[in-house]
Amino acid sequence: MLSEAQKKEIQEAYSRFLKSRGLTARPAQKQMIAAVARTLAAAAVPRSETDDLHPAVGVVEAGTGTGKTIAYLLAAIPLARAQECRLVLSTATVALQEQLINKDLPEVEAHTGLPMRYRLAKGRGRYLCLNKVEGHLEQQGLLGQMALYEDEAAEKLPDDVLQLYQQLMDSYASGQWDGDRDALADEVDDAIWRPLTSDHMQCSNRRCLNFSACPFYRARDRLEEADVIVANHDLVLADLALGGGAILPEPEKTIYIFDEGHHLADKASGHFAFGARLEGSRRLLKSAQKQLTQLVTETGSPVQLADPVERLHRPFEEMGLALEQLELLLRPLFAENVKDRYRFAQGRVPDPLLEPCFSLGQAADRAQQHLEQVFDLLKEAMEGGIADIPRAVAERWFPQIGSLLGRVQQIAWLAHAYARPDPEGSSPTARWINRIESPAGEDLELRSAPVSAADTLSEHLWKICYAAVITSATLTALGRFDQLFSALGLSPQTSALRLNSPFDYANCGVLQVPAMRTDPGQPDAHTDEVLEYLNTELKSVAAALVLFSSWRQMRSVLDQLDESIKNSVLAQGQYSKQETLRLHRERVDEDKRSIIFGLASFAEGVDLPGRYLTDVFITKLPFSVPDDPVDATMAEWIEQRGGNAFTDWTVPAASMRLTQAVGRLLRTEQDRGRVVLLDRRVVTRRYGRQLLDSLPPFRREIN
Repeated sequence: MLSEAQKKEIQEAYSRFLKSRGLTARPAQKQMIAAVARTLAAAAVPRSETDDLHPAVGVVEAGTGTGKTIAYLLAAIPLARAQECRLVLSTATVALQEQLINKDLPEVEAHTGLPMRYRLAKGRGRYLCLNKVEGHLEQQGLLGQMALYEDEAAEKLPDDVLQLYQQLMDSYASGQWDGDRDALADEVDDAIWRPLTSDHMQCSNRRCLNFSACPFYRARDRLEEADVIVANHDLVLADLALGGGAILPEPEKTIYIFDEGHHLADKASGHFAFGARLEGSRRLLKSAQKQLTQLVTETGSPVQLADPVERLHRPFEEMGLALEQLELLLRPLFAENVKDRYRFAQGRVPDPLLEPCFSLGQAADRAQQHLEQVFDLLKEAMEGGIADIPRAVAERWFPQIGSLLGRVQQIAWLAHAYARPDPEGSSPTARWINRIESPAGEDLELRSAPVSAADTLSEHLWKICYAAVITSATLTALGRFDQLFSALGLSPQTSALRLNSPFDYANCGVLQVPAMRTDPGQPDAHTDEVLEYLNTELKSVAAALVLFSSWRQMRSVLDQLDESIKNSVLAQGQYSKQETLRLHRERVDEDKRSIIFGLASFAEGVDLPGRYLTDVFITKLPFSVPDDPVDATMAEWIEQRGGNAFTDWTVPAASMRLTQAVGRLLRTEQDRGRVVLLDRRVVTRRYGRQLLDSLPPFRREIN
């Protein structure tokens, strides 16, 4: 329970914040502060190892305008300090991370008097690896990057790219830049940036000559000083996969706030997805043999290194044979099916495929063991512990062997995911094959992904963290938390609170469903009618967001749009999301018409208050893509258990997405506008009433 002193500290901090900002208390915000405080206070009560109610995990859906960020900060910061825990604020988008670091945390610190030290945490991929850039500058054309697939293999870099690498190095060495990609003045293309980064398999840590100057470890050292750490869901999951405490604080002494928590389940499922190409993997093995032979030659063929390298020949050969056998068995599937994807029904791999998958996994495991031995030898040599292996050679080869080890590990995990049936009673794994066209020719890519990460999150997060709060403006589906609890592995008894937005939706906004001749089930005819409607309506709007369900429909409408309107359109894909929003605001500020055409990523995380957005057009209900392998496998599993996949899964998921999309319209209490839904199924189908009733209470105009 909360002590009187803790209650007083939180209440006084809230009062100071309101007074300093000239604000009045919001009832929903006060409720959220109390709910978060109760959840965190429950963490101080000892829990039994068999307790599955997760009393230290709470869920809060806080509608737009509640002030949820300030609410959870005011409750969590003092309680984390009192319980000698560190606070990790995890988000799904860069925009919210930047808002927390640049706006919300400084405001709380300035207006409440709460002492805090906060830092932004990022993965290695956001930081320059000095070893990598030095390698490119000094040895380009000699060693290069070991690539998983031949079409990804590093080639001789153009002079302008090498010049950019030199500029980055000079900028870091002079202290003008801290090595953080996000701190660069100009955007660097992913293909150019990626070779300059490392991962935990390639990083030699304190054995690296550049360790003391490493941008990533310098940033990580600063995290040690922080009470509050702003991270993202991917980084939290990566840290948990490494055992916890590898990058972020140890979970047992950490309070997690998962903002944008509706993304957490999908992020977790994606984190445990695996993939490998058949022909590309065979080329990798052949290339690896040559690379390893070169390593032994460069080190003078010391027996302790030559021995494990020699023992790699057999498992590499067996992996190659298993990959060939798999390709022979899988090719006929595409002979009958001209599509570029083949999914195994219910995620079940046919019996003839099990043996080569098992053989591939066994051989990859043995290869992994020998590679780990080589990896450890190079580590030891970098510390000067092996006289027969020159330290400089070990340093140069260590990241290459680490990369190879990681890729063999991926093949092993993928093979085991195919060879081992899912445990009885557990959620299935989706398994499918993509046909890939690359410069090296056609290839088959095997993929696997769990349809649910509920068990993993339960075991590795909720049961071991000190406490956690999951929050977002949209967590319920059709007004219930059931789907969220199921997806996240939370008990149905988990404390959950739903707070409505304080906005006057009925007087500030309208939801229109125009009379339409066509149904989205007739995609071409529906697209033509959407075009006809937009050509008429967009002439009179000043600031609009048009949300499409597919690239095909968006491009088709854009291509045929009236030229007088097309000139005002900023379409997704032309610029980054943040640049699109910046240009949109700039046009509106200049009193020019601006219309954004976007897909699902623009249906959330877009904050355009006031005159920046007055009209939202949704061309189609956001049902999941019918042939998505993970969703299709989930649907089969639900049906197998006696449920109805459409009503139990598809409609609730669409409800959450639709609520997110509609939520783009009103961002402040002063906003006014309309949402136009160009999909009559909300009034012609039985599930339509459920979808409409789960939306904010706009005034409705249904023709």
